[in-house]
Amino acid sequence: MIIKIFSLNLRMQGKKTYQEKLFACFSLSERVPKDNFYRQLGGVLDLEYLYGLTRAYYGTSGQESVDPVVFFKLCLVGYLENIISDRKLISHCSMRMDILYFIGYDIDDELPWHSTISRTRQLFPESLFEEVFTKVLALCISKGMVSGHTQAIDSAPVKANASMDSLELKVPKEDLESHLQKIRHISRMDKPHRQAKENKASKTQQTIDANKQELGAIKSRNKNWSKNQDQRPGAGNKGSKYTSNKTHYSPTDPDARISVKLRQSEKTQLYESAKCRHCPPCHHRYSSLPCR
Repeated sequence: MIIKIFSLNLRMQGKKTYQEKLFACFSLSERVPKDNFYRQLGGVLDLEYLYGLTRAYYGTSGQESVDPVVFFKLCLVGYLENIISDRKLISHCSMRMDILYFIGYDIDDELPWHSTISRTRQLFPESLFEEVFTKVLALCISKGMVSGHTQAIDSAPVKANASMDSLELKVPKEDLESHLQKIRHISRMDKPHRQAKENKASKTQQTIDANKQELGAIKSRNKNWSKNQDQRPGAGNKGSKYTSNKTHYSPTDPDARISVKLRQSEKTQLYESAKCRHCPPCHHRYSSLPCR
């Protein structure tokens, strides 16, 4: 009796074999659940105004561009999925049915090339992205998603695309040219530092405001720096103690700041990436930071 039951169960065991179909009947709208995040987002996010907003950046002849609504939706997906590479973004979207449904593509539609996304991003000015952000924020406020009462803010250091070896000394505003000549030769006494091809820093970022005491300290620091060239700026020099945001700036990326990462001894140029999130009242259990 036991043998017969075992034989019966063995015959009922399923085994799936994959075989391509010549014709297939498939609908994304039936496969993506109604409670899916991207399906719900697509139902409330209206980006039709983008056609009029971006029309001036396209010509009247040539090949059709990627749909601007699709482009900005892909940018939104990249932010939500924490994907910064256009190549990875397109690869990721091609394997997600809910994202395909969100951007209006069918399962067998070919997505735009990653290079097309990169070129489109370069086509639009920064002001356009800010305008789109402001518009989306206004939509969120109108829907009651943002109250502006309490915000939680956190930040993390992000490495800047700027070399420590290309740092330039800030100089006092008084008698700028003569002071430049006195200081610039110091960094070339031993070996020339790597200069930037283009100095993007403004005059304000290249100079330093200081009183008489601070100017004396800078003068003393420059003398010490000229004697001990091992302490010149550079990521490989652990003893570059004469390098600080008070005395130096980056000509290639003036917004970057000299800093030391946690549990690291070498100085590098960093950004402070800050994120701000709206906190509903029910999430005030641990800590909160009032919005100012």
